[in-house]
Amino acid sequence: MIWVLLGIIGISVGTFGTLIGVAGGFLLIPVLFYLYPDESPATITSITLAVAFFNALSGSIAYGRLRRIDYRSAVLFSLVGVPGAIIGAAITALLNRGAFQIVFGITLLAVCAYLFLRPERRHQSNDVVPGQVVRTICDGNNHTFTYCYSRPLGMGIAFTVGLISGLLGIGGGIIHVPALTQLLNFPTHIATAVSQFVVATTTFAAVDVHIFTGAFAHGIRRAAVLSAGAIIGAQLGARLSQRTSGVLIMRLLAGGMGIVAIRLIIAPF
Repeated sequence: MIWVLLGIIGISVGTFGTLIGVAGGFLLIPVLFYLYPDESPATITSITLAVAFFNALSGSIAYGRLRRIDYRSAVLFSLVGVPGAIIGAAITALLNRGAFQIVFGITLLAVCAYLFLRPERRHQSNDVVPGQVVRTICDGNNHTFTYCYSRPLGMGIAFTVGLISGLLGIGGGIIHVPALTQLLNFPTHIATAVSQFVVATTTFAAVDVHIFTGAFAHGIRRAAVLSAGAIIGAQLGARLSQRTSGVLIMRLLAGGMGIVAIRLIIAPF
């Protein structure tokens, strides 16, 4: 029965995570710690990262079919996000992580409240500003999205998200999606698709680290079952996103961010 339960959990995490553009690790970590209280944090983290990779990979394929991924921007953000995640993981032991998590959790709560009250930016402008990148995406439903953003700012955000993800051991999508929509003017549906692509590349690098250290060896079977469910759920989440408004997606994201914030404040991952 535990394997059936893990499969159902994988489907649920994959569906919700892909819908809001995140890997779903913030939901999976506490569930696995509850199911396996005696398991080491390193093994739990390696499992969730593996599931996050397959979830994001499946979601990226689904969003690619819907033609919602801005590949040029996604590859650029990945190139700076991956080194950020590696550096963040390397310097974790050098920081007072408990204090950092409390401060960061309070910040996330503030952002959560802002996103819930104002899920979409007001007075968005697509006027071309010198030095900004202009992108136009036409998806599979013949919806055209035109937006412009600062490339240096986008790269800085991607590196920072990767750095924080490496420090906290969580997927960066929960931070990257609101940054894309609120700071870089990305439409919500494009932001979630780009986030899935970036999460797939960063978690792939993180999983490789855990394979190298041997932490993943004890969780391969559980990761396989969860990942199989997540792959199915990601396809469902991408399809569900076509029927979900950008406002609702951002409010669901705000709810997920609130869960992460509270967990960071009351207990370390």
